[in-house]
Amino acid sequence: MHDIDLAQTPSTPLVRTSSQEGRLTMAGDSYPENPFEFFQPIIDWVDSYLTDANGPLAFDLALVYLNTSSIRAMMDIFDRLEEAHQNGRQVSVHWSYDPDNERVGELAEEFREDCTFPFTIAPRQ
Repeated sequence: MHDIDLAQTPSTPLVRTSSQEGRLTMAGDSYPENPFEFFQPIIDWVDSYLTDANGPLAFDLALVYLNTSSIRAMMDIFDRLEEAHQNGRQVSVHWSYDPDNERVGELAEEFREDCTFPFTIAPRQ
């Protein structure tokens, strides 16, 4: 399994994965020109990790803005985490956000409503 290490750009978030630590991190704005092309390797990594590794998976988010296509991709990732959780896998999400950006906090709350795994939302200090 190849880890991902993408630098943040004006329209795409930083993305880092660590199969050794069982961690996926995303931070920044997300409105890629081609959302499928951008998110598919991330979704593939999640699928691969959940299939090939035995440890827990932690998903750390510090997203500032997501367009509609990015929201759909995040839903796909959360659906995979939920399925893994329902099958006994330890997964979690921690979403930190700027308290001045209430919309992102509300969006995180909307995602959390559909998840039964540990999902924390915290304003950054």
